[in-house]
Amino acid sequence: MQQGGCMKVLSVDDLATLLKRHGFDAFLSDLLGALKRDYARWDEFDKIPRPGMHVPNGILELMPVGDDTYYTFKYVNCHPNNPLQGKQTVVATGQISRVDTGYPLMFSEMTLMTALRTAANAALAADLMARASSSVVAMIGTGAQSEFQVRALKLVRPITTVRYFDTDPNAMEKFARNMADSGLELVACRNAEEAVQGADIITVCTARYAHVDVLKDEWVTPGVHINAIGGDSKGKTELELSILDRARVVVEYFDQAIGEGEIQRLGEEAARKLVYAELTEIVNGSKSGRDSDDDITLFDSVGIGLEDYSVLRLAYELAEQYGIGQEVELIPPITDPKDLISAL
Repeated sequence: MQQGGCMKVLSVDDLATLLKRHGFDAFLSDLLGALKRDYARWDEFDKIPRPGMHVPNGILELMPVGDDTYYTFKYVNCHPNNPLQGKQTVVATGQISRVDTGYPLMFSEMTLMTALRTAANAALAADLMARASSSVVAMIGTGAQSEFQVRALKLVRPITTVRYFDTDPNAMEKFARNMADSGLELVACRNAEEAVQGADIITVCTARYAHVDVLKDEWVTPGVHINAIGGDSKGKTELELSILDRARVVVEYFDQAIGEGEIQRLGEEAARKLVYAELTEIVNGSKSGRDSDDDITLFDSVGIGLEDYSVLRLAYELAEQYGIGQEVELIPPITDPKDLISAL
């Protein structure tokens, strides 16, 4: 536990060690449980739509949330042109703190944990909304998030086949290489239309900053569940708008989705009429994920601070359990609370 002026720092290497000790799939499974628990107590959280600063070629965001025990926040960017410079599109750091004293408990890498929580969150939605027999996944966009998405979906549905496409052939080769030992049939496709043929679950996860019809209405067949993951800021969407009229649309947090999700193009009044539920309502059972095998269900996900809370809390508890992470003195170790200058 935290002593004096120290807090835990969880590095990329520390997280990798934690996942090896605990198990990758075990961590995802525990995270699914944590997300379900936290969505079920939605009203206990103090939350706001994330503030963002639009900058040339990207966006910089802060994602705060808290309950009576912990306060967490994440700093995250999205710069779609970064790969042209050999840099990642999305990087992030995060922190979990005690509410009663305000003292930070852990500062952490959040780039990998964002991928983990995004995948677990999408899998949670699929578990609640996709047909129970779903076995074929279409993965449109095989960038940094793709392997996480598929591995999480395998935990909630009997997935046997992944049909995949990316506009970048190197990304497709990377995906095939990383998933070679997954036990899944991997089908490389020539375009997105081919990828969605016969799919039960369609995951769309692209990074272009524009209103792009990555998935077209005419390709979407009855019974399909769609996880729309890539639309996460103003002016950035992936689905042909008419898909929304055919689908049962579920969002994480309406107040944030209206500015960043697929529903942003509708306007608030029309969006409120169209959106069937927030995810918490599906989790707590007040609304159903689907009513028939012919329903088209759509999870319009933008990522919210609650998901970062869930993964940071889980990572902190496991880091404590396994003794992983470095204790670093980032709080002045003074004996007289009013004598701050003595630390210097």
